[in-house]
Amino acid sequence: MEILRHALLVLHLLGWAALFGGLLVQARDPEKKVNAAMRDGIGTAFVMGLGLVGVLEAGDDPVNHAKIGVKLVVGLVLLVLVMANMRKPSIPQGLWVGLLGLTILNVCVAVFW
Repeated sequence: MEILRHALLVLHLLGWAALFGGLLVQARDPEKKVNAAMRDGIGTAFVMGLGLVGVLEAGDDPVNHAKIGVKLVVGLVLLVLVMANMRKPSIPQGLWVGLLGLTILNVCVAVFW
């Protein structure tokens, strides 16, 4: 069970890294858009996060449900925003900044809470 937990955690972190990288690669571009790295990253992070919570719940360690709830809501908002804007030729600068901020917020919740 420990190997599964670690594998899910690695995939979860790689998903967040792909989303973050997909956002940062566009930092200097005047026109931003949702790219495949962002789509695949948030999808991977969300699904692996759900799996990780399932494995943690099956174990003996207590799970901080408030932290998981916050991460779930932020991840779901990110997933919806990315998927809703996938086919658009460009996204507003404010949306791009919001996606970047929510991504950083989710990582900060994971690390500092």
